[in-house]
Amino acid sequence: MLRVVLVIDMLRGFLEEGHPLYIGKKPRNIIPNIQDLLEREIIGGSKIFFCCDNHDPNDLEFKMFPPHCINGTLETEIIPEIAKYPGEIIAKKRYSAFFETNLEEKLQYLKPSTLIICGVLTDICVMHSIADARNRDYQVEVPVDCVAALDEKTQQFSLNHIEKVLGARLTKSRGK
Repeated sequence: MLRVVLVIDMLRGFLEEGHPLYIGKKPRNIIPNIQDLLEREIIGGSKIFFCCDNHDPNDLEFKMFPPHCINGTLETEIIPEIAKYPGEIIAKKRYSAFFETNLEEKLQYLKPSTLIICGVLTDICVMHSIADARNRDYQVEVPVDCVAALDEKTQQFSLNHIEKVLGARLTKSRGK
C-alpha cells in the first residue's frame, strides 16, 4: 500500500535567518527527524511531495503577513538539508497544500493508503493541509517530532486539535 509524505514549507524563507518570516532556531530541531522520516519512507517506496509557499508579489496574504516566499526568490527554495531528497514540488499560495494546486489530482492518481504530513508551522500550513486531507477522507499520520510551531503552547493545542478534531493519527518518528 502506497504511502505519500507531504513535507510542508521546509523553506529557506521560514528556516534561515534574515528573511521576513524567519520562524527562529527552535523549529529547526525537527530537520534531523524529517531527514530520518524521508530516508525510511523512500526506502519503503513512498512518494514525496514538497509543498512550498510560492506567492505572487501582490498576494493578498501580504495584508496579514509581511511579503515572503515570493515566486523566483531564494525564500521559496527548500532548505539544503531537505532538498537533497527526491520528491516533487507543489507550489502553493495559501495555507493548505490542496488549495488551488494539483495535489488532489496527483493523489487521486496514486491512491495512497496514508498521507504522512510533516513540516512547519503546525498551527498554520500543516494544520490546514491536514484538515483538507481529512475532508477528502485520506488517512493522515502526523509524526509529532517532525512538525513545529513557534512555541510549545501553540504546538500542544495544534496537535490536540489535529488528533481530536481532525482525526489524524499522531505518531513519532522512529529515527535516531
